[in-house]
Amino acid sequence: MKFLKTLQKVLQWAVILFFATSILAVVAYKWLPVPVTPLMLIRSVQQMSRGEHIRMRHHWVPIEEMSKHLPVAVIASEDQRFMEHHGFDFNAIEQALDERRSGKRKRGGSTISQQTAKNVFLWPRSSWVRKGLEAYFTVLIEFCWSKERIMEVYLNSIEMGDGIYGAEAVAQLNFGRPASELTRANCALIAATLPNPLKFSSKNPSNYMLQRQTWIMRQMKYIKPIGD
Repeated sequence: MKFLKTLQKVLQWAVILFFATSILAVVAYKWLPVPVTPLMLIRSVQQMSRGEHIRMRHHWVPIEEMSKHLPVAVIASEDQRFMEHHGFDFNAIEQALDERRSGKRKRGGSTISQQTAKNVFLWPRSSWVRKGLEAYFTVLIEFCWSKERIMEVYLNSIEMGDGIYGAEAVAQLNFGRPASELTRANCALIAATLPNPLKFSSKNPSNYMLQRQTWIMRQMKYIKPIGD
């Protein structure tokens, strides 16, 4: 009986500690740069386990120092209702579920807000536990951060190639220029890799990637820049 009471107390304090630290982290990242993400650490461990040198190119830059076309390109590619929803696009989720049920190509229903929550606070492998935590952190960042801040964190933290994280790193390594000087075509090509940046390359794009780039550039005409 005493053991159960002790266990109950430990669990209660663990829950309180989790909520307190998670809220503090979200509030802190409203202003502070995100120095490293769980995915960056996981990829580094995977590289070491294969006997490879660690590849982690990541340099935080404010959204003002990125090309104005980059947020537009990723919204066009990943989440066209980003400025309208509050973290969850239920239409996209329903379409994704319908496709799974019918056996068609599986499409993700995650918004940019959900992807940001996962990238910054959680691990990549999907499970019901992670999905639940992802929803929790998505609600938190939508409540605490502006849409511009969510986009800034997303563009600085997301994987954009093998050992490449964020807009500045991919701009320097794949295009030989800072993120502020990326062209509209460069940004569309980067956005085209995001479903699978380890498979698709913005430096050496395949014909499929070039087709995706063209489609994204057409969609960009209908997306309003953040802040307008």
